Amino acid sequence: MFIRKKCSFTLLITIFIAVSCTDLVENVNNQVPASDFFSNEEEFISALGDAYNPFTAYGNSGGLPALYEVTSDEAVVPQIGADWEDGGVWLRLHRHTFLASDPSINGGWNTLFSGVNNSNRLIFQFETTVEQGGADPELAEIFISELKAVRAFSYYLLLDSFGNVPIVTSFVDAPENPSQPSANFEEGRKAVFDFVEEELLNTLDNLDTDVSATIGRMNKWVVHTILTRLYLNAEVYTGTSRWEDAIFHADQVINSNNYNLIDNYAANFSIENTGSPEHIFVIPYDEVFLGGFNHMHMTHHIAGGQEAFNMGVQPWGGFKATTDIYASYIDPDKNPGPQGSVVGLDELGSETTGTLDQRLSNFLVGPLLDPQGNQVNDAGVESFDPDGPPITHTPYINELAPLALRQAGARIVKYEPEVGISGTSMSNDFVVMRYAEIILNKAEALWRMEPGSSEALMLVNEIRDRAGVDPFTSLDADKLLAERGREQFYDIVRRQDQIRFAGKEGETRFNDSWQFKEVSPSFRNVFPIPRNQLETNSNLVQNPGY
Repeated sequence: MFIRKKCSFTLLITIFIAVSCTDLVENVNNQVPASDFFSNEEEFISALGDAYNPFTAYGNSGGLPALYEVTSDEAVVPQIGADWEDGGVWLRLHRHTFLASDPSINGGWNTLFSGVNNSNRLIFQFETTVEQGGADPELAEIFISELKAVRAFSYYLLLDSFGNVPIVTSFVDAPENPSQPSANFEEGRKAVFDFVEEELLNTLDNLDTDVSATIGRMNKWVVHTILTRLYLNAEVYTGTSRWEDAIFHADQVINSNNYNLIDNYAANFSIENTGSPEHIFVIPYDEVFLGGFNHMHMTHHIAGGQEAFNMGVQPWGGFKATTDIYASYIDPDKNPGPQGSVVGLDELGSETTGTLDQRLSNFLVGPLLDPQGNQVNDAGVESFDPDGPPITHTPYINELAPLALRQAGARIVKYEPEVGISGTSMSNDFVVMRYAEIILNKAEALWRMEPGSSEALMLVNEIRDRAGVDPFTSLDADKLLAERGREQFYDIVRRQDQIRFAGKEGETRFNDSWQFKEVSPSFRNVFPIPRNQLETNSNLVQNPGY
């Protein structure tokens, strides 16, 4: 068990506010007294919340999981009669037939650019404070660097999601309708990559190194981790691999001795998970101070889940793990189901033998039990389920639409559910980056440079050892991608992992077919520029293929 919430960032999370931004430019008065700005460290920190607030989109169904998880082979939102039909948006995301007019696409664009805009505004305010003599320049520079790192992370996600996007760094002098760096997609995406790289590298020397004082904020090690991700995906973004650079920045995190793997994988995601030595960057959700982490309601059975977890508000029963991702944790030779089937695909698999992957704690399958251990029996909403009540979740999903079974699909419980939760907001910190990823990132970069690398194999086996499964004797693309999928399930990185491994044989890639999805064209590796943005800004050029 880790600390509940630290006082060092209570001030930060209490001033997060919900925002929505469709413009990159705001009109402000250039003449603002320094007294209206920030003159000490506490005031600077209290102002940072607006910049971080867009990252709360990691924890809700309308946010980043829709773009990054439902489009991968990890998560699916089946249509259950009229439930979750929503104009077909969830089906299109999973099938890779999404449209520029889909609200989830526009929502992702707005969320990430609100992070850019809020950072630009605060940088302007901090710089103005210094110019007017209202703050120590050295103190202000520390927080300006932090804001530039936040802005660069927003741009990293825009680079990954949309590719060629406008680069705006001014708050008061930004053009009303900014243009992309180039009308050519590849050139424009390369320019965004170069901008993100430069911004992140330039912030490193000014950022805090104290991990306990910067929970939920950018520090030096967070930026090294972002750079590791950036370089790991550099070949996708620019056409040029940067494996050595990925290794360098992974080593900075490793050699800092600030982080380590903990014995219990699931403890990283428990209700009281703040302060895990594996966490590098988190969203410090709190039911009272920073709501919006709706994961329990996104995944649990619409009525049975309410009884099972004594929830104050009925859950929505939408997000489920795909059958294939669940099955990837199972070794059928060691863990046959009751009738010799793969564990849990047809039955619960409670009679399995051998050692199961510790990371199966990510899923809830089998009979749904209430807090007293009684199986939940909800006949009212199970009328078209052939197995009917009592409720038994099976990893097998019968169809994507229009009549997916309510009981079907492993529920995503990577983040420990809280029995008795009153509203829709969980208090677990959402883990955006952690040390296990650094180990896997370095291992992959080493393997890319030398497929027979013994160090790469050793690093991957550190992860497998913690999970309680047998070590690999060699590495290949299939094993690496599958292991990343098991270890980093619902870490919001699977989409980019699948894209990065495109062209390799074997394990399912982003453009391959999988259950409920046919082969998709490679232009789907980025999202379209949203129609709303094209109609508002005539200087934007749509991404190729759309």
